[in-house]
Amino acid sequence: MPNKHLQATVALCSPLGAARVCQLALGCAVIALIAHGAGYSGSHGEFCMAAWCFCFAMTVVIFFLDATRLYSCLPISWDNFTVTCAAFATLMYVTASVVYPLFFVRSECPYEGCHIRNFRIAVTVCSILCAVSYGAEVATLYRAKPGQAVVGYMATVSGLLKVVQGFVACIIFGALANRSEYSRYEATIYCVVVYSFCFALTAVVVLMTVCGRTKTVLCMPFERFMVVCTLLEVLLYLSASVVWTVFCFDSKYGSPERPYHCPRGKCPWDSKLVVAVFSFVNLILYGADLLYSQTMRFVSPRLPTAPRV
Repeated sequence: MPNKHLQATVALCSPLGAARVCQLALGCAVIALIAHGAGYSGSHGEFCMAAWCFCFAMTVVIFFLDATRLYSCLPISWDNFTVTCAAFATLMYVTASVVYPLFFVRSECPYEGCHIRNFRIAVTVCSILCAVSYGAEVATLYRAKPGQAVVGYMATVSGLLKVVQGFVACIIFGALANRSEYSRYEATIYCVVVYSFCFALTAVVVLMTVCGRTKTVLCMPFERFMVVCTLLEVLLYLSASVVWTVFCFDSKYGSPERPYHCPRGKCPWDSKLVVAVFSFVNLILYGADLLYSQTMRFVSPRLPTAPRV
């Protein structure tokens, strides 16, 4: 019994535990403010609410497993799992902290009254602070510099880049689904195939790392497998970024300028531009990942790994 109390105390009083307590408190405050009076509507509001609820539920589960040490019963690398979740939650909260005030906060009071505006401002502030607390958790778990052997791959620059790459790919898929007209040319269909393949490959790598399957892959060391995968993704994204830009914005195939009669929010040209911009963003991320992964030596962990507190 004393040991259990000590475990709970460590989970609460460590820097990592303090960050998670802040995440729970601020996440709960955001949901309560939304339910009490701030409100949300439309697809943008639904996205923000889904992001806040998902991250809050995920943090509750992680905090409970960490405090009780029940994660030792799971066949996963706990450090890799928690830093992946924290990095993903940071990106989700940052996005929601931008989207929500952009669509719901105005300087003037709405017709419902100034208290609605004030609630929405409070939601935005709490969301930003929660994003900071998730970022603090990532910083707490972060370790390893180029040339060092690492156990928790997801807590390295390369591992964190994998999470960002997947998140950017989700933005690309969202834009593709929003009237992007990608099926108009076979070349743009090829780009969608590239985006899907690279996302699937990145997801497989993250899943393998979280599950601790990092000894050998296809008869090669895991770090060499990572370099091969990343190089392939760089080449594929390079081709897709160029092809998408040509077939969407060259005057022979598309429109170099936004049509003046195209309604905002429902214009295919806007979606094409978002895909093009984030394609080059992901190309840069994969390039940085390739450069970093060649300097890193990886050590397979025993499952589960001890938490870093």
